[in-house]
Amino acid sequence: MLTLDSTIGELYATPVGHDLADKLLMQLGQPRSMITNPLVSRVKLRSAAKLVSGSLDPSFLETVLDLARREEKEIPASKDPVNPAWWKEAVFYQIYPRSFCDSNGDGIGDIPGILSRLDYLKELGVDALWLSPVYDSPNDDNGYDIRDYRKILKEFGTMEDFDRLLEEVHKRGMRLIMDLVINHTSDEHPWFREALQDPASPKRDYYFLKEGSPEKRPNNWTSFFSGPAWRYFPEQKLWGLHLFSSKQMDLNWENEALRKEIIDMIRWWLEKGVDGFRMDVINYISKDPGLEDGNTAVGSVVGFTGMEHYLYGPKLHEYLRQIRREAFEPYQAFSVGETPGLGIRMCRAVTAQERKELDMVFNFDHLETPGHTRMDDYQYDLNFYRDHILEWIGNYGTNCRLSLFFNNHDNPRMVSKVSRDPKVHRQVSKLLAVLLLTLPGTPFIFQGDEMGLTNYEFTDISQITDVEAKGFYREQKGKKSEAELLKTLNAMTREHARVLLPWNEKLLPAHEGLRQQSVREDVLRDYRLLLKLRKQDQVFPYGSFELINGRKNCFVYRRRLNGISYVVEANLGKEERKAVYPGKKARLIYDSLPRQDGLMGPYAARIWKES
Repeated sequence: MLTLDSTIGELYATPVGHDLADKLLMQLGQPRSMITNPLVSRVKLRSAAKLVSGSLDPSFLETVLDLARREEKEIPASKDPVNPAWWKEAVFYQIYPRSFCDSNGDGIGDIPGILSRLDYLKELGVDALWLSPVYDSPNDDNGYDIRDYRKILKEFGTMEDFDRLLEEVHKRGMRLIMDLVINHTSDEHPWFREALQDPASPKRDYYFLKEGSPEKRPNNWTSFFSGPAWRYFPEQKLWGLHLFSSKQMDLNWENEALRKEIIDMIRWWLEKGVDGFRMDVINYISKDPGLEDGNTAVGSVVGFTGMEHYLYGPKLHEYLRQIRREAFEPYQAFSVGETPGLGIRMCRAVTAQERKELDMVFNFDHLETPGHTRMDDYQYDLNFYRDHILEWIGNYGTNCRLSLFFNNHDNPRMVSKVSRDPKVHRQVSKLLAVLLLTLPGTPFIFQGDEMGLTNYEFTDISQITDVEAKGFYREQKGKKSEAELLKTLNAMTREHARVLLPWNEKLLPAHEGLRQQSVREDVLRDYRLLLKLRKQDQVFPYGSFELINGRKNCFVYRRRLNGISYVVEANLGKEERKAVYPGKKARLIYDSLPRQDGLMGPYAARIWKES
């Protein structure tokens, strides 16, 4: 068992120790060799604490050790051929219903609007739709605060509308997965209302409700949406835990009756014919018993105090296996988990097919370059993405499946992070599409990617409905000028991904005054072409991967299967450069920026089919 007398190398050899160390180094912008070189790796942890001043004290290391002990054995990365599955061949398309398509002119997207665009999605070439929450909700966090799991939010439509949507999706040969938010519910959910009002109710144990005075919180945990992670209910003299918004109350998965209710609800949707779920912050569902204070040194490093008590909880694997065994397997349902904070080896522990937990996960380490967070205003370097994805391709294993994505509802558009120059946005959009659709893994397109959409320019906090951004604004107001705050918000806010798509005539009242974007028809055309190419054979879903060139601003690779091979060449930089792949015995089948001088323009991408 790991102790303070274990070496840095022994800690790094464990899945959790490896991933936590990598994340810390990445956050500090330091190379992995800092801890993998023999001189450092042989140092005992106790000695390291004495040698390094500051946060690396025994309490910090004990916290890391406690996490590392939960998964001391490495999960093997298989090199066997990939087992086929429909979701490994599919291209998913995420729909954020509120901003997708408005059918009745109220400025809010809805289910009838989605229905009206199914032929567009089929023609685009996607195979499965991921629907962000459409459940009944007070909308404190745009639907991720669920009031009733078995009811559709009125402004989105009715259950009859949803049933028709599911039928029409299946009729077109596509599949539908829903968002499953089961770490927390709205404070308006009947479970929580009963728990709050009736001290004798069994549902009081469905949540983390602790008696106490308003002067003293149960612990020092902080919320992801700014401020403490506890809300006080004065009438009942109770504190309630909320890792996110103060209206999103965390569920207590230790309660067996709660787990049964959730599994019954999941089966209810699967019985309708839903094909699977994207599982929101699913690695947070297991909390350490006792809810002890978070280590403040750890909190200062990761930015959130208490995270070590739920990032990789003691019963996470048990709960994931129960959900799969009792709900997913009987219906052959697909699952992809949102797992913030987990690195490659922890992700392998929850997705390796022999573990029988999740089919896939979303890892977010590639969305920010080393030394940066989403709160920073900087230019993203695609060379980092190349190096990141190469490590996952080489080390994740064929018993796991990579999710490929650049955008989702929780992030600004990657196109604008790569470059602020509107003149190259078309090229960046096409380059990202090529990488998304030709690298090994399952691609997830976020609505508007195919239109070449970029970030907006918000000029006032009133234009931002994002609860996370509003919490940040309240916390920082007075510490920074309005101009500085707006600059940060424009760099980090999720609002960029939540403005109604260009085919809608009316924007939300909050978004009035924004300059609505137009569809870049050439980007849309290229998405259709690339999706069609992906379906021609199984090279891209299942083929081998060979790196040909990975020098600065260069990414050239070969995909091969059953005698068929393609070569992809990408220019990852803003400067033109000489093409690397000669293509003498190959046919050029895609060129995002055709030239006749042997050069590749800024952010250009080409695909060759070898004879």
